[in-house]
Amino acid sequence: MSASEQFYETDELHPIDVVETLAAHHEWEFDRTTDDQISMSIEGQWRTYSITLAWSEYDETLRLICTFEMEPPEASLPGLYECLNLCNDMCWTGQFSYWEPHKLMVYRYGLTLAGGAFASPDQINRMIEAAVTGSERFYPAFQLVCWADRKPEDAMQVAIAEAYGRA
Repeated sequence: MSASEQFYETDELHPIDVVETLAAHHEWEFDRTTDDQISMSIEGQWRTYSITLAWSEYDETLRLICTFEMEPPEASLPGLYECLNLCNDMCWTGQFSYWEPHKLMVYRYGLTLAGGAFASPDQINRMIEAAVTGSERFYPAFQLVCWADRKPEDAMQVAIAEAYGRA
């Protein structure tokens, strides 16, 4: 039985239960911090990403936050913010921001499940995949802007260009 099939056999589908099963299936390190929240670590090519999913019964929203540490020099922050705007123009789901006090790059997404709707395992898996893939895609551009003193438009060419072959 696949990870998603077992959920269709029950009437009680809590989104965080679905996430926990997906995390176990993928062998991601995770911690169910409360009934309505789970935190995971997912290894990427560039970084290890901290992902938290939280369910809000009040507004029926499943929130995803993907973070990774980044401590850019103060002088590079205007370029980083411009780069973030360019990245967000290319993201159809979720958005990036930089939490300066915590020195964290953040990708956020909220899935509204109003009226008793539920998120399928495939939808949740896709949310997590979009967070990690987007972070991996734009990480080199953030690095170029912050530490190589590249203009955001030039740095974004790394995220836009298709890679062919293997290094």
